[in-house]
This record gives sequence, C-alpha cells and structure tokens, in this order.
Amino acid sequence: MNTAPIAPARIVLDDDGTPRSVEHGDLYHPRSGALAQARHVFLADRALAARWRGRERFVVLETGFGLANNFLATWAAWRDDSERCRRLHFISIEQSPPTQATIASLARDAPLAPFAAELARRWPPLTCNLHRIAFNEGTVELLLAFGAIAAWLPQLVADVDAFFLDGFAPARNPAMWEPRVFKAMARLAAPGATVATWSAARSVRDGLSAAGFEVERAAGNEGKRDITRGRYAPRFSPRPWAPRQTHLFAAVGAPSRDRDCDVVVVGAGLAGCALADALARRGVRSLVLERNDVVAAGASGNAAGVFHGIVHRHDGRHARFHRAAALAAAAAVRDAIDRHGVRGSTAGLLRVEARLDVAAMRAIVAEQGLPSDYVEVLDAEDAGRLAGVRLSWPAWHYPSGGWVDPVALARAWLSSAAGTAQLRLGCAVASLCRRGDEWLVCDSAGATVAAARAVVLCDGSGGVDLLGAGAWPVRRQRGQISAIAAGALSPGAVPRLPIAGHGHVLPSIDDTVWFGTSTGWGDDAALGLAEQLHNLDRLAVLLGLPEAPRLDGPTGRVGFRWSSEDRLPIIGAVPAAVVAEVLADAPAARASRLDQPRFLARAKGLFVFAALGSRGIASASLGAEMLGAAIAGTPVPAEADLIDAVDPARFLSRGFRRGAARRLASPADQPPVGPIAGSFGG
Repeated sequence: MNTAPIAPARIVLDDDGTPRSVEHGDLYHPRSGALAQARHVFLADRALAARWRGRERFVVLETGFGLANNFLATWAAWRDDSERCRRLHFISIEQSPPTQATIASLARDAPLAPFAAELARRWPPLTCNLHRIAFNEGTVELLLAFGAIAAWLPQLVADVDAFFLDGFAPARNPAMWEPRVFKAMARLAAPGATVATWSAARSVRDGLSAAGFEVERAAGNEGKRDITRGRYAPRFSPRPWAPRQTHLFAAVGAPSRDRDCDVVVVGAGLAGCALADALARRGVRSLVLERNDVVAAGASGNAAGVFHGIVHRHDGRHARFHRAAALAAAAAVRDAIDRHGVRGSTAGLLRVEARLDVAAMRAIVAEQGLPSDYVEVLDAEDAGRLAGVRLSWPAWHYPSGGWVDPVALARAWLSSAAGTAQLRLGCAVASLCRRGDEWLVCDSAGATVAAARAVVLCDGSGGVDLLGAGAWPVRRQRGQISAIAAGALSPGAVPRLPIAGHGHVLPSIDDTVWFGTSTGWGDDAALGLAEQLHNLDRLAVLLGLPEAPRLDGPTGRVGFRWSSEDRLPIIGAVPAAVVAEVLADAPAARASRLDQPRFLARAKGLFVFAALGSRGIASASLGAEMLGAAIAGTPVPAEADLIDAVDPARFLSRGFRRGAARRLASPADQPPVGPIAGSFGG
C-alpha cells in the first residue's frame, strides 16, 4: 500500500452552525441535525439494533467518517440497548479527518456529547494507518483508516454486517461513489449484510446493484424525499478475495464451552501475555504455559524497556508496521499505567540522529506529512533542553513514546485476562501432535499437558525446538543493559526523557539510571567488565559527558532475544509445509500460488507469534491485537500488506520467487521445482 500525507479537514460553520467542508463545498450533515439523520438513515429507526441483538459481535463499515456523528450515534444506540451484541466493531475510512481540537470543540446533540468527549480524548495522530481505539473495556472497537477509500478498501480484513455510505454528495466527491468502491465492499460483505445511504442518486443504486446488493428506495426524513437501503444478495457466489484467504482466517471455529480452553499459548513473555489479553477481550479462553517459574523471565526481564515510532525516507512496510506498533504500544502502556499502576511513561522519547542533519530530517517529515503529535524534528539544543541534558546531535522526538517495566506490563495483561486466561508456570513443552480436530501439547515424557483446537507458539524463537531449526530464519541475539546510581552522575546528566540511538538511557527509576544495550552473540549469561565499560562509553556519548562515569564492579543484566532475518516479527498461521513431519495430514500447498504468502496452505489451528527483536514492547502490543482478531474472527487491526509483511510464510514465498527468478535467468541449468520445503532458506 502506497501511503500519502494526511491533510486535516478544513471546516467552516454556516450561519446556523452547520459544519461545511471547504474542500468539497458540502455540508457534513443536514441542517436538521446529525443525530436525526444517523438514526433514520443508518440505524434505520432501531432496525439495525434488531439485527445485532443476541449476537457475539456486529461489524459496521462506514465510507466517510466525517465528524464521527454516525459512529457516536451507533455507539450510543448500542449502549442504550439492553439486548445488544456483546461486541461492536466499527470500521471507518476518512481521507481528510478532523483534528483532535476540532473533534473536541464541535457542538454535539446532547445524547452524543459524553461519547464525543471520550473520542476526542483518544483521538490518534493523523497518520496513514489503521488506528485502533477501544472503548467500554474493549467491547466497542473503532478502526479508523486515514487515507483514500480506493487504497483502503482492498486492505481491510473483515466480515462486514452493515455498510454506512456517508461521503459527500456524488457530484462533489465522486471518488467515494465509484463502482469499484461498491465492488470492494461486496468482497467484505458477510451473508445478509445491509447497506444504507442518504443518497438516492441513480448512479449509486445502479452501482450497488451491479456489485450484488438488492437495493430499494426508502422514505427520507426532515424534508428529504428518498434514501437508499439494500441487502447483499448476489446472484452468484463471488470468488474469495485475496486478503480473506490470508492465514489470519485459518479459522479454528467458534469458542466451545465443552473444552477447558480454546487456545494454548506456549510462552508467557510479552507476546504470550499480550495475546492472552487480546483473546480474552474477544471472548476466547486461553491457557498460557511457561517453562520458567515466573512470567517474562527472558528478554522481557529488564527493569525497563523503551518504545517509540520510526521514520524512514521511504515509508515502506517496516516503517508502517513499526509506526502502527508504536501507536498501539502507547495506548497499551497508558492503559497499564492507569488501570494497574505499572511503572512507565508515555510522555515522550528522543532518538538521536547521527547521520542526517536537521534540514534533511525535516524534509522527510514534510514529504510524508507526518504530524507533530507523532514525530517532530529537534536540533541538538532544543532536544537537549527537552531532555534536560546536553546532546550532541539532533533528534526525532516521539511525543507518545516512552518506557515501561516490561515484567509489570506482562503481568498487567494477564491480570486483565483473569477469568478467561489461565497461567501454568514451570511447564516445559517438548512436542506437539495432532489428534482429530485438536492439538496435543506434550512434555518431555510424552505426557499430554494440554489440548486445544489452536496452539500459538510465543516462545521467542517461534518453536524452533518443536518445528525444527529450519522453520524460519531466526537468530538469538545477546544484549547487555547496565545500571548506575543516579547520584553517581554529575548534576544535569540524568535525562528527563528516555534517549535512544547508539544504545539508550532511561530517566532515573528508584534512583537508578539504566542504560545500554550492547549487543553480541554467544550463550554467556554473565555480564563482562568489557561490556560494562562499553556501555559506559555509550552513556557518555549519548549524554555529552566529557568522560565515561566510573563504576565499581559490573551492575546490570544479560538477556537474549530472537529476531528474524528481515527484522520484522513472525505472526500468523504456520504454513503446512513447515509442520509436514509433525502433522501427517497437512494439506498440500498449491504450487501456482507459492509466490504470495497469503495463498499458502496452513496447518489448521497452529500459529506463531515470535521474533519480536529489539522492539518487543511495541510489536507485542500490535501483534497480539492482530493475532487475537484473527483467531476470534473479528476485524484485523492492520492492513493486508502489513499482515503479509509479518506472515510466517513470507520466507517460503521469497525462496520460491528467488528460485523462479534463477530458473528464468538460466532455465537449462536449473533442476525441476521440488517440494515447497525445498524452496525455503532465502
């Protein structure tokens, strides 16, 4: 997906207070009021509520978020309905969203005012991302896609129950009403999905009909004669859309109360604990197995870890994934601080930049249209003033970045999932096998310790001990973090904000300053003096000290983390080829689709969530929501090409494409194509 800068909406108020779009020269809602239109057109005078009653979840997709009126009205109607569905998912696309200040300042109908205030408080930065905002302890989920509708509809992964078409008038904003928009909607439509719009234009009705919707005129309100309503009823079953064939819809079936758990999670580090929470909020019960006697005992065991966004000159998949992950982490850490008293901060982070000058940094930000509440460029003087220390380089300031105690964060996630997730410590998993429709998780003696229809490998490496070292190209990296008493540093040398780049240094935590990390390879768990001195040198460079502080003896910690060859996490359903020896009846992959990971056959019910690398806090926050949504069958809070970017099958597809390229370049010298497992290794 190609991203583009997000320009905020330009809004003026007419004499009667009705908001108008400067770009399109059209009103955001009738002069009679937004709530009246939402209730009559989109909520269909309580007909929509009748459809969601008694259901586990209900999914709405809106084309044109505007000023949030339809979302607020739907949320309010859901809250007021004692027979409502358990979970409401609302997806909306907006190319020119309002600013947070606008959302907060607009006059609202009285019933919507408290909902609007909560939305304004959680309003995200205007970046080209799929922003997830949770309300009512996660039972109401808003997915906001900022950008062009033609770019976003093919990227959404969801089964939609109701479509709200609420763009500006077709004559003023034709891109919102093109036939390809309606066809893309049809690919997302669940059986019996409904559509509603205030527009009665013939072109709109014809376009919906051509896409498989049965449409009809309905009576308008407040002076409007007609509106359009319809239901998805295609005359033939359309070909499944590519993103809906992706691994994230390797369904494991609806939760069953006849089992002790629905999902076994192997590993209680950040990934496993975050996933248990994400599953619990979606009504999926899990059993978390941890080989150690405490949670987050591995790479997550440091006293504190940092999280922040990223800026690349080319806004590719890496940059977009890590931006989305950082925004998800900020929300997760803020929630953990507020609800569980976890130590941490989302008050900002500085990442020093030693390669680019300030002008080049600002040019990148301007070209991508990145807003200041996501990132801003500071020269060395301003960055140092913000941090309270002397800095030698300019810096990227991430206002929602920060630090957190990762062990406490993991425990907070488990606490939130209490009652739905179980934890079993001191339980090492040695093997997996398949029996009927469930997985058996066994110990070293071959005894079954748990059984479920789905298993997720969250043990850092992604189960290389269980699936074989050739499952994915991962490597274990050794890292060292050091500590020094805050009083041992000179006055003005303890930063107010975390500083990253060439290692990192944290503000004082319990009168201790943590800094590092040096990296290396090997299995030595002892912190060496040479490594400690190296970290001290880095600390001096970061803080602009004339010389490295002296330290009486090594103080710190060694940790090990796993990362993939492309430095993105591995998240999704395990390819069938990887477990061919474990799962005897694994379906064969279709050779014609080996070039794209989303089409590869999967081992049903077996997932991996691993290789989080140096960005574990952020990747765990976003990855858990992605995989939790996938397993539960709810809308996935990431675009389809980012799902592909972290897909476990991406390495197989790359190997196949490289092999195909070599065969095309020199077909006479290449052997015939072998099994998919033989293509792995790139």
